[in-house]
Amino acid sequence: MSDQPELDRSADDMVAETDTGARDPSAAWQARLIIGTCIAWSVFQLYIASRLPGVVAQATGMGIFANIVAQARFVHLAFAIMLATLAFPLFKSSPRDRVPFYDWILMALGVAACLYLVVFRFEIADRPGLWNTTDITMSAIGMTVLMISVYRSLGLPLVVVASCFILFAFFGGYSEWARNITNYGGASLSKALGHYWMQTEGVFGVALGVSTTMIFLFVLFGALLDRAGGGNWFIKVAIALLGALRGGPAKAAVLSSMMTGMISGSSIANTVTTGTFTIPLMKRIGFPAEKAGAVEVASSTNGQLTPPVMGAAAFLMVEYVNIPYIDVVKHAFLPAVISYIALLYIVHLESLKIGLKGLEKPGRRIGVLMIMILFLSGFIFLGICTFLMIGLRAVLDPFMGESVYAAVALLAVLYIALVGVAARYPDIAMDKDDDGPPTAPRLTPTLIGGAYFAIPIFVLIWNLMVRTDSLDRLSPALSALWATVFMIVIALTHRPLKAMFRSQGFGTELARGWRDFVDGLILGARNMIGIGVATGAAGIIVGTISLTGAHQVIGQVIEVISGGNLIILLVLVAVLSLILGMGLPTTANYIVVSSLMAPVIVSVGAQSGLIVPLIAVHMFVFYFGILADDTPPVGLAAYAAAAISRGDPIRTGVQGFAYDIRTALLPFLFIFNTDLLLIDVGFAKAILVFFVSLIAMLLFAAATQGYFIAKSRKWESVALLFIAFMLFRPDFFLDQVSERYATATGPAGLTLMDETADGKDIRLVVEGPDFDTGEMKPTTITVPAIADDALAALEAQGLLVREESGALLLDEPFPGTPHFESLGIGYDFYGDQPVTITTVEVENERWPKELFFIPALILLAGIVLIQRPRATQAAF
Repeated sequence: MSDQPELDRSADDMVAETDTGARDPSAAWQARLIIGTCIAWSVFQLYIASRLPGVVAQATGMGIFANIVAQARFVHLAFAIMLATLAFPLFKSSPRDRVPFYDWILMALGVAACLYLVVFRFEIADRPGLWNTTDITMSAIGMTVLMISVYRSLGLPLVVVASCFILFAFFGGYSEWARNITNYGGASLSKALGHYWMQTEGVFGVALGVSTTMIFLFVLFGALLDRAGGGNWFIKVAIALLGALRGGPAKAAVLSSMMTGMISGSSIANTVTTGTFTIPLMKRIGFPAEKAGAVEVASSTNGQLTPPVMGAAAFLMVEYVNIPYIDVVKHAFLPAVISYIALLYIVHLESLKIGLKGLEKPGRRIGVLMIMILFLSGFIFLGICTFLMIGLRAVLDPFMGESVYAAVALLAVLYIALVGVAARYPDIAMDKDDDGPPTAPRLTPTLIGGAYFAIPIFVLIWNLMVRTDSLDRLSPALSALWATVFMIVIALTHRPLKAMFRSQGFGTELARGWRDFVDGLILGARNMIGIGVATGAAGIIVGTISLTGAHQVIGQVIEVISGGNLIILLVLVAVLSLILGMGLPTTANYIVVSSLMAPVIVSVGAQSGLIVPLIAVHMFVFYFGILADDTPPVGLAAYAAAAISRGDPIRTGVQGFAYDIRTALLPFLFIFNTDLLLIDVGFAKAILVFFVSLIAMLLFAAATQGYFIAKSRKWESVALLFIAFMLFRPDFFLDQVSERYATATGPAGLTLMDETADGKDIRLVVEGPDFDTGEMKPTTITVPAIADDALAALEAQGLLVREESGALLLDEPFPGTPHFESLGIGYDFYGDQPVTITTVEVENERWPKELFFIPALILLAGIVLIQRPRATQAAF
C-alpha cells in the first residue's frame, strides 16, 4: 500500500486537513491566536444572534452595538479568511509548525478588505455604484485573498469554477453567441468588482448571509454536543439497540451516522466520528475492510439528509425557494427515512450473504419486533409530550404572557432530574481491540445514562417545528440560538452535577466541563472555515449570474445536449453535481448547480407538460451534491473510511456508491411523484405513501443486492425492479389504460373551464415565440378554476385572453402577477407570431392509481413463494 499515501495518514489528520486546518504552530502565541480567534468568532456569532446588541445599544446609547448586526456578514467573512490563512498552509511544502510571513500579509489584507465595508459604510452608502479608486483597490484585494483562502481550505476546484465565472463577467460580451442569448455586453473592472464586493449582490449575498445568521449556529450547536459527549452517546445507543442483531455493528453504524448526521455538517467528520468505533467492530464480526468502510461512508454522507437539522445547503434552500424551514424539513423527511431504512436492509442482506452474526450482549436480547415497538413508542411518546407541553403553555399563558421563564424552569428541572438518574449508572466505554470478544452494551443504562443530551435537540425541534403559529414558532436562527444556549449549559454542568450526585470530586469535573465548552467553541469555528469561504466564493457565481445572465448560456447548452428531454436533462444535472461535488463542498456545489440548472429543469419540465415544483428541483440537486462525497476517485469520505479500515479507498468508494444507488434513485422518483415530498398530501395519504414507498425501496435494494429471501436469479431481480416501479409510479400504468386529461382547443377550452368545479386546477398549454431565439416553444402552467367563469379565472391569475380567428390569444402578463416569471420574461408578445393558449386540460375522474398496488403485491407474493424453499438461513 506504499503507493497510496492517503492510507498512511490517520483519519483524524484527513479531517484536520479538509475541515479544520492542518497547521499546528509550535510557538505558543501563534497557537493561542488561532484558538482565541476561533473562540472570538463563536462568541461573536452568539452575540449577534441574541438580543444583546439592541439591549447594549439602548443601555449605552451607542448605535454601533446594534449596527454590527447589519454588518455581521462582513465580520463573518473576515473571521473566516483570517482563520483560513492561519490554520491552513498555502502549499504542501508550507510550514505547519508556524505561520510564515506571507500569510500574515495575506491575513491583514483580507481582514482589512472586509472591515473596510464596515468602517466606511456610510461613505460607501452615499455613492452607490460610483466606486472610487480605494473601493476598487480594496475589492480587488478582497477578491484575491478570498480566492486564495478558498484554495488553501477547499482546494482548487471551487477556485477554477469561480474564476471561469469571473472571466465570463469580463469577457463574455466578446462572444456574439453569448451576447445574443443574454444581451450582455461585458463589464468594466470597476463595475464588476463593485458588483462582487461593494454590495450584497456578489460575495456578501444570500449565501454568506445564511452562513452568518443560521449555518454557524447549527454547526456550533453540533460541535458543543459532540464535545460534551452527545455524539458518543448516539453511537452507544445505536450499538446497544442494534449491535446484537445479525450484522449488528453495521446496522449500528447506519443508525448512529443518521443521528450524528443531525449535528455534523461534514460527511468526513461524520465518517470519522462514528467509523472510529463501528468500522473495527464490523471487521471483527466478519465484514471485509472495503465493505465495512463503505457502510460507514454511505451512512455518513446521507447524514446531511436527516431532518430536522440537515446540511448547510438546507438553510440556503429556505432563501432560494422562499419557503419556511419547517416546509423544507417536511419535504425532506420521507425520502430521508426511506433511504436510511433501505440502507439498514442492504446491510442486513450483506450480513445474510456473508453469514454473519451479531455482537454478544449481556442481559436480555432485544428482538426485531421489540425494536420496531420501541421506535413506534418513541414517536408516540414524543407526540404525547408535545401535546402536554402545548397544553401546559396554554395554561400558563394567562399568567406568564410572553415570558419564557416557565419553560426554562421546566427544562431545568427535567435536566437535573435526568442527570441525577444518569449518575446512578456508570459511564460506558467502547470496546477496544484488546478487550476480548466485542460486546454490545445493555440498552437501558446506555439510553438513560445520556438521555439529557436529547433535551437541547428537543428544544431545537420544538422551536423549529412544534410551536404553533399562535405561540410564535421561532426562526431557524433563533431556534438554534436557544438550543445552543441550553447545550452550553449542559456542556458546563453535566459532569460536575454527576460528580455531585455521586459524591465525587466536584472541582475536577467542573474544569472538564469548562474544557468541553471551550473545545466546542473552537471546533465550531474551525468547522465553519470552509463553509464561510465557500459561501463567499459561491456568491461570486451567483453575482455573475445576476450581472450577466450566464445561467442562460449554460442552461441553453445543457438543454440543447438533452434535446429538450427531461430525463436526459436530469441525468446530465446529476452527473454535473457529482463531478463538481468531487472538488466542491456540498454547500458550494448546491449553490452552483441550483443557480444554473434549477430554472432550466423547471422550464424543460413545463415544455414537456410536467410541472415540477421548485422545491423538488432543489432537493434533486441537494441529494446529488451530497452523494459526491463518496463518488470515486475523489470521494474524501471514502478515503477517511479507508484510513480507518485499512482497505482500498477506490474500492471503498465504489462499494459505498453501490450502496447509495437507492439514494440516487429517490431524486428521480420525487421529480415525477411529488407525493414522496409530501406536497399537497394529507396525513392519511402520507402514511400510505410512506409504507408503499418503503416496500418499493426495500425491493429495489433487494434487486440491486441480488438477494431477497434467498439468492435471486436474474429474472427474479428484474421482477423485483418491476414491482418496485409499479409501487413507486402506479400512475404510469393508469395512464396507459385511461386518459389523464380531458382536452379542448380554442374557444372550446373556455367552455371546458366553465364546466370545471370551483378551485380545481386547470392546465394551460401556452405556445409562442421565445424571447431570445424567436423559435416557437410550448410551456404548461396551472390556474385554479372559477366555476362558470373561465375569463374570471384567467384574469385572477393576471392572464388576459381574447378570442381571434378561433384561437385564444394571450396578452403579456403584468409584473407581479403569478405567471409573469414563466411567461412574461420567456416569450416575445410583440413578434409576428402571437402567444396562444393551444390546449386546455382538466384532469379526468379516473380509477384510483392505488389499484395497481394489488397486482404488484400479488407478483411480490409469487416471488416470495418461489424463493422461500431456497432459503438456507433464517431471515433474522
